[in-house]
Amino acid sequence: PDMYPGNCWAFKGSQGYLVVRLSMKIYPTAFTVEHIPKTLSPTGNITSAPRNFSVYGLDDEYQEEGKLLGEYVYDQDGEPLQMFPVMEKNEDAFQIVELRIFSNWGHAEYTCLYRFRVHGRPA
Repeated sequence: PDMYPGNCWAFKGSQGYLVVRLSMKIYPTAFTVEHIPKTLSPTGNITSAPRNFSVYGLDDEYQEEGKLLGEYVYDQDGEPLQMFPVMEKNEDAFQIVELRIFSNWGHAEYTCLYRFRVHGRPA
């Protein structure tokens, strides 16, 4: 609910994933990832911010490999809230979306995700 340092979903290491079930099926158009700005960080850096990530649309939560919607890079020097358009066009609607984080900006112990949003139009 807020953007205070440490109020994040943290996972061990630099790789992890998150699966979200939306309230309805949508045609995804974009995603936003949010992290605290460097100015709010007690250390003055945001090395725990996600770096390389992909987003997939899933037909159900047990699906191993979803449909790739895009591959992205969160810019640690950019705005805290960054929007990423769907890169891989498709005609499918999804209720389940998977965020896969492949790396962070250098933190050796953990990665922090403050906010992930899915944007789209109802199916």
